[in-house]
Amino acid sequence: MTLDDDIALAHALADAAGAVIRPYFRARFAHETKADASPVTQADREAEAAIRALIEQHRPGDGIIGEEYGAARADAERVWVLDPIDGTRAFIGGRPIFGTLIALMVDGRPQLGIIDQPVAGERWVGATGRPTLFNGEPAHTRACSDLSNALFATTAPWFCGGFDVLRGAAGDTLLGGDCYNYALLASGHADLVVEEGLKLHDWAALLPVVEGAGGRMTDWDGHALRKGSDGRVVAVGDPALLPQVLRLLEG
Repeated sequence: MTLDDDIALAHALADAAGAVIRPYFRARFAHETKADASPVTQADREAEAAIRALIEQHRPGDGIIGEEYGAARADAERVWVLDPIDGTRAFIGGRPIFGTLIALMVDGRPQLGIIDQPVAGERWVGATGRPTLFNGEPAHTRACSDLSNALFATTAPWFCGGFDVLRGAAGDTLLGGDCYNYALLASGHADLVVEEGLKLHDWAALLPVVEGAGGRMTDWDGHALRKGSDGRVVAVGDPALLPQVLRLLEG
């Protein structure tokens, strides 16, 4: 089994999820609020079920951790981490800035990640040792070494404890976006994303995409993200921004 085999399977997983999600977009469907106050829809659940069925068929020895259906073989060396719709509120509201997240973790560290926007037909693929691809072409972060010139993106102020400080220091601020912000950063349209409270399924697929495009992604202490990280995430397009941001978060 090669990395190319895993990438091919990850594409198939994203295709399967997209086929489930698209008919529900801007249509009528059931949704409810989970115990953690986050929304969930039929599309979330059916898309994850479709992904899991393919993993069980093609990689029966691999583990799975999914937002909607929990863990199976979570202590395996290789674990697929799934968020069928990251940005469910945007999906419910008819905004095409959500995404399907698919990651493969090996020994607790993401080795492969996909951010798929199934309505717009946009897909970012990152893998260790390889450049990130956006719809098959290389994606690159942009140069921005001064925080005062940076576009800072975060889903909402309540997902970023340092929001006011960062908004004051950055050149401009963009709200909303969930995983889509990290994809835009990888393609050079944003410079900084800072959030907290993220679970493994929220960030595992993002890291290979961001770093394969030339960016950096760490926790708020500058440490590498791994299974068990505390959910505080910093992503920068230009690595020169990272120490500036970490100093502000520390303060």
